[in-house]
Amino acid sequence: MKERAYPVYTVNKHAEGLLVGGHPWVYENDILHSPENEPENGTLADVVSTKGSYLGTGFVSLKSKIRVRLISRNANDTFDAAFWRRRVEYAWNYRKTVLEPADLSACRVIFGEADQFPGLTVDRFSNILVTQTLSVGMEKLKPVLFPILAEVLRADGQTIDGIYERNDEALRAKEGLEQNKGWFELPGETHPASTQTEICENGVYYHVDFENGQKTGFFLDQKYNRRAVARLAAGHTVLDCFTHTGSFALNAAAGGAARVTAADISAEAIAMAQRNAQRNGLTNMDFLCEDTFELLPRLEREGHPYDFIILDPPAFTKARRTVENAMRGYKEINYRAMKLLPRGGYLATASCSHFATEELFIKMLRAAAKDAHRQLRQIEVKQQAPDHPILWGVPETNYLKFFLFQVI
Repeated sequence: MKERAYPVYTVNKHAEGLLVGGHPWVYENDILHSPENEPENGTLADVVSTKGSYLGTGFVSLKSKIRVRLISRNANDTFDAAFWRRRVEYAWNYRKTVLEPADLSACRVIFGEADQFPGLTVDRFSNILVTQTLSVGMEKLKPVLFPILAEVLRADGQTIDGIYERNDEALRAKEGLEQNKGWFELPGETHPASTQTEICENGVYYHVDFENGQKTGFFLDQKYNRRAVARLAAGHTVLDCFTHTGSFALNAAAGGAARVTAADISAEAIAMAQRNAQRNGLTNMDFLCEDTFELLPRLEREGHPYDFIILDPPAFTKARRTVENAMRGYKEINYRAMKLLPRGGYLATASCSHFATEELFIKMLRAAAKDAHRQLRQIEVKQQAPDHPILWGVPETNYLKFFLFQVI
């Protein structure tokens, strides 16, 4: 092994076990020895075991409890522009393998740790790449990495007109980073005037406001789950709760549903869903601006026509300590939906919270079905689309649960 140029952190057995098992994070509490001269925030450091064995190299984050985020376990790697280009090419080639060609115009290009870019998300919406940077190491790397992102996709014949940053995320404070959003200035280029674009997914067109929409502007992770709903929807009367921009409702309507009601507590979301319905020429839809927790009991009291209900709520929990509360919320809406549905009706239900694990979610569904005196006939269980890959050594990358049932 060649002489190492990087400062060294020595970690305890606990951290060593995690790193050897494939997890890329080194927590502050697991560090036994830090470098004599504190490295500069966001620069690279080596991590070694108590016996001095090399465990990997990663970005140092002095303000975070996650002190080092590994980017490599190969002691021969040189972290120059060519290294990052190879990594971007690797991520893009993976998408080209797991997605159908039509899906590449709206997909996640980089999914943080799952693509070995810790703390970086890159979504593609047609001609725009939208990024979110949540680690100081990636923040420092932007001048090198972002031009490479555009170059790699363009070299493959993709049209990329600009890179927009959505760094208006509170998590950045944990890295000592300020929040901001705006265009990333690619050297020698001008960026589009508009912060809106249009994507096509499963043959459905969506208006995407990547400056103000949630997260990076649109949720791409349910792509194939929406398709599964569309496949079952023909002839049914569908209620899509937490519709957001209308994605499940639009897929159901396009799939030939007799009638679809898209419901959301946000008037803005409903306006966007209506706009998307218009864009797709879908006339078999209506819209409700109402809180799902109030809507479902009301429908139960008043009677309703629905025989297919979709529940795709925002994450009810983003921390371990609030999981119990969240599971009560999930149970309430699933119980109500099961009670509402006629026997033989269909239920699509999802959770996008990493902390509401599949085990907890299944337990909740069983309890809701028991209380509603319903049996669940499982049609399929799905996860996030494969452009949001799950890395088995990094459980945090596994967050989306999606179940499709017939309720009998």
